[in-house]
Amino acid sequence: MTSQKFIALTVIFCASFVVARSNAATIPAGTVLTINTVSPITSQSVPGRSFEAKLAQQVSVKGQVLVPAGTKVFGKIVSSRANPRKSGPLSLELSSLSVSGRSVPVKTNSVEPHGPPQTARQAQYGHTAGTTMVNPGTTIQFQLLQPATF
Repeated sequence: MTSQKFIALTVIFCASFVVARSNAATIPAGTVLTINTVSPITSQSVPGRSFEAKLAQQVSVKGQVLVPAGTKVFGKIVSSRANPRKSGPLSLELSSLSVSGRSVPVKTNSVEPHGPPQTARQAQYGHTAGTTMVNPGTTIQFQLLQPATF
């Protein structure tokens, strides 16, 4: 009797896994993710630090909405001017989407957002060597380098 219960539970478990896997959705590589930043990001932020954003536009594949607009998105700072010895332009990547309470890892291209010059002299001469400031609500586009399945 116990072995029959074990077999029945095993079959139910396997069946639920197959159903869950068949409902999986995939966002193909090359898909553009348009986000709006939630908090400020500066070129003085330490590389590796994460930031939060929200999808500005829904992600649809073949007419089906896979990820709605407003979904939380998390990214990381790849490079910045925080370390004078390894200074570089501010560069960002997305690292995950929060879909139905689950964190779905993503791999995107790096983007170098350009903020307005911070001083009058920078504005006059077109320099970008100062601090780059990405304000909350700034729209940035990233492109998936690998498919994301959830």
